[in-house]
Amino acid sequence: MNHAVLTALWIMADDVPRDTGPDFGKASPFGLLVIVLLLLGTFGLVWSMNRQLKKVPESFDPEDPAADQAADEGTLEPGPDSTG
Repeated sequence: MNHAVLTALWIMADDVPRDTGPDFGKASPFGLLVIVLLLLGTFGLVWSMNRQLKKVPESFDPEDPAADQAADEGTLEPGPDSTG
């Protein structure tokens, strides 16, 4: 079985390539258009992300954490309904 498969592959490898014209293997203008469009899209995404990142604050820490501390202090101790 393996010998037959290898023989078939060897016979197929001996065939001359069918696409050997003067333009075989050359890039088309369509390929250049695709690359340019991908580069423009990447540039647009980077530009947009930079604009969005400028809107993000330097720090997400609240200026007055007293309100958050008051809410957090009640969660440290068990309530009167809890059994423990």
